[in-house]
Amino acid sequence: MLKSFFHWKVLVNILLAAAIFVGAVWLTFRWLEIHTNHGKEIAVPNVMNKSVHEAIKILDDSGLGYEVDSFKYDPKFKPFQVLQIYPSPGSRVKDGRTIVLKVNPRTYAQVSVPDILDRYKGLAFRQLEQVGLKIGDTIYEPSIQRDAVLRMLYNGAVLKPGALLPRFTTIDLVIGAGPKRNISVPNLVGLTVQEAKLIIAQNLFEIGLIEYEDGGGDESDIVYYQDPAAFDVRDQGMQIDLWASKKTPAEMRGKISQLNSMYRIKDNYEPRNYEETPVYNEPVPNRSEPPLEETPKVVVPKVETPKQEVKKQEIPKTAAEQKPKATEAKPKTATTQAPAKATPAKTEEKPKVKKVIVE
Repeated sequence: MLKSFFHWKVLVNILLAAAIFVGAVWLTFRWLEIHTNHGKEIAVPNVMNKSVHEAIKILDDSGLGYEVDSFKYDPKFKPFQVLQIYPSPGSRVKDGRTIVLKVNPRTYAQVSVPDILDRYKGLAFRQLEQVGLKIGDTIYEPSIQRDAVLRMLYNGAVLKPGALLPRFTTIDLVIGAGPKRNISVPNLVGLTVQEAKLIIAQNLFEIGLIEYEDGGGDESDIVYYQDPAAFDVRDQGMQIDLWASKKTPAEMRGKISQLNSMYRIKDNYEPRNYEETPVYNEPVPNRSEPPLEETPKVVVPKVETPKQEVKKQEIPKTAAEQKPKATEAKPKTATTQAPAKATPAKTEEKPKVKKVIVE
């Protein structure tokens, strides 16, 4: 076996195989040097703050490739201005290396408008701020949806959810201010159902029951009755029921009178007499009390007459309280008529007073 292994033919084959292997390796590395331009490096040119078109032209002349990518919009710089380069300027790279250019876009990146319709305004403001949209004017409009977003406006046009707008765009919001109070109900009798619906919507009322005489649903039928009645005062958002027929209201008088007996019964039995004539608000005898209080003034002179009777009787004890009053009245008359007669009266009264005190 060893003799056969060291045979000259075997050794020649081994040498040929080794030579082929070494040659293949050398050719491979040589090819890589040629293909990769080994030892040939190019400095990345400085194209910062140049326009993207100028930067591309410079890179082409240098034998370098390029890739343009949008950067975060910055209003301080011009649109399509190169803001960043990778690899950085001055770096040594191979010929044909791709250089990434970060360019300032024309405007902010577009974002999708969120669906904030019929939502509370506080939540709507937060959603818009999270997306990056700004809120301009808030226009309040009468609606039963108080503080809810009714519409979105952009430059005066209605904006639908999902529309694309640049980031930090300002939009206006129409918000419900709540229903108005004490609004007159429009007159819908004589109109078609379609016309009545439009007027109800314009006045911010709700469409209630619609009863067709023939049981169909033709909106060209004429409204011959409504509830609440025309010109009644209601709040916005209340429902208005309609009765429609293909006949005119004049031909439906019987049905109208029947509906009046059902829906206008409250008007026929209003207790107006009780409100107009409240009995307790007219206290006639109480107002005449002051003249009755003045009548006792006429009785005052009558009190003097029993004083004279007491003098004759001289029995009741109350005479002691009434006699001084009489004595005061007598001297006025006594001074004019007879002062001598007044003295015995005084002598007679003094012992009587003493007797009363002793008792």
